[in-house]
Amino acid sequence: MKSKRRGANISRAEVTKISPEGFWLLLGKRPLFVSFAEFPWFQEAPVRKIHHVEWPSEDHLYWPELDIDLSVRSIEHPEEFPLKFGAG
Repeated sequence: MKSKRRGANISRAEVTKISPEGFWLLLGKRPLFVSFAEFPWFQEAPVRKIHHVEWPSEDHLYWPELDIDLSVRSIEHPEEFPLKFGAG
């Protein structure tokens, strides 16, 4: 017997609160905190653009207006994904 291919993710990602330290993201029923210290790309982003988040797959989040892709795991375990910055 073959397993059927998984269907599309019908749950949504929703930003529920933004504070000076970061923002809360609700993935289905799972809350996650996205810290500006860990993810500084969001710090200066307009609120409207932070709220526009897509959840195309279980471990993938995308902010199209900011061109930011994140793994859900990187939010849950940022210590496993050290940031690397280059002088611009």
